[in-house]
Amino acid sequence: MPTENTVTLKYDSKPQSDSGKTPSFCNLPLSMARQGVEVTVEAVNGRDDTRSFLANLGFTEGTRVSIVSELGGNVIVCVKDTRVAISRSMASRIITRNI
Repeated sequence: MPTENTVTLKYDSKPQSDSGKTPSFCNLPLSMARQGVEVTVEAVNGRDDTRSFLANLGFTEGTRVSIVSELGGNVIVCVKDTRVAISRSMASRIITRNI
């Protein structure tokens, strides 16, 4: 029987939003996105030259992208109606969320 000094903690393994429903999005690197699923770019991490390089390819905040295929450690991504091949390490610098 709990005493007045006992604290009971309840652990809920499912994250929930304020509305009580499980959120439909989470931030994860593009390298972990599933093939064919469209995601939105939230941020690009890395040094200035890396961020500039990826921005020149079209990976800017708010852009919708999807993985077309993966081959030999490279990822072919559809960004702004263009297919671009980038390395898996570059893809891991692009933080996305599900639409």
